[in-house]
Amino acid sequence: MRKLVIVAIGGNALVKDNNHQSVQDQYEKVCETVTQIADMVEEGYEVVVTHGNGPQVGFGLRRSEIANEVKGMANVPLVNCVADTQGGIGYQIQQALGNEFVKRGINKQVASIITQVEVNPDDPKFKQPSKPIGSFYTEQQTNELLKKHPDWTVIEDSGRGYRRVVPSPMPVNIVEKDAIKTLIKSGYVVIAAGGGGIPVVKTNSNTYSGVDAVIDKDFATSLLAEQIGAEILIITTGVPQVYINFGKENQEALKLITVQEAKKHMEDGQFPDGSMLPKIKASLQFLEHNGSNVIITNPESLKEAMHMQTGTHIVK
Repeated sequence: MRKLVIVAIGGNALVKDNNHQSVQDQYEKVCETVTQIADMVEEGYEVVVTHGNGPQVGFGLRRSEIANEVKGMANVPLVNCVADTQGGIGYQIQQALGNEFVKRGINKQVASIITQVEVNPDDPKFKQPSKPIGSFYTEQQTNELLKKHPDWTVIEDSGRGYRRVVPSPMPVNIVEKDAIKTLIKSGYVVIAAGGGGIPVVKTNSNTYSGVDAVIDKDFATSLLAEQIGAEILIITTGVPQVYINFGKENQEALKLITVQEAKKHMEDGQFPDGSMLPKIKASLQFLEHNGSNVIITNPESLKEAMHMQTGTHIVK
């Protein structure tokens, strides 16, 4: 039985820097990343891919606002921007990975599935915006933007600059999980829950309705992994390993840690709320619901991390 691996690609990982934000720039980063995923398929793993959309959904919102300001065009709601970026990034990953399979002579199909993710309408996070989206701004740029958009909430993001934040409720159910499982059983590499999924709430008539929010892709990926029975969860980030005392003289890379050790580091405040903490929490959630192994690393180190040569490995 081939092991099922779910790989979460960060939205920031697809944007090299502020000078490389075009669609073509993003596609080139996608092409680099999918070579690592193709390596996993060649080694016999079944793979599901998820991705973030933090920068991209912010870009989409800003384009909508500019079109409204300049030409009076209707604004695109946040939930639709999430859906748009899910489709756009999914298309790029699907095409790049499919092309990589052709180059390698791998007989494997790739399919992206537009994925709705149910959230609780009473989630208190709707009143506490926390999910960073869009570009990084300087303090001066932030002050200018807040004059134009007094309704925005902006925070300092892990020493990298200032970013707009939006509500980020916790996912409770992957609506299309059965369709995803069917595609996996049919031999497809599936791209799902892009951007954390399109946030929806269930109505009194047992139907779904979209809501304006961005779900954290790591929590959505952890839930998806649980609901489709994945054995290994891989979360990619900007560094090859997780560190304690990050940025200090006594910085230490974590290679292999247990759930209890991860919890202790978390309690000690080792993981920043805006960057590594959600990844650790999502990892623990997966391991506490029958997952066997979590790997946290950067996209270019995926192959080495699968062979225990780098990455942070969290086990029970």
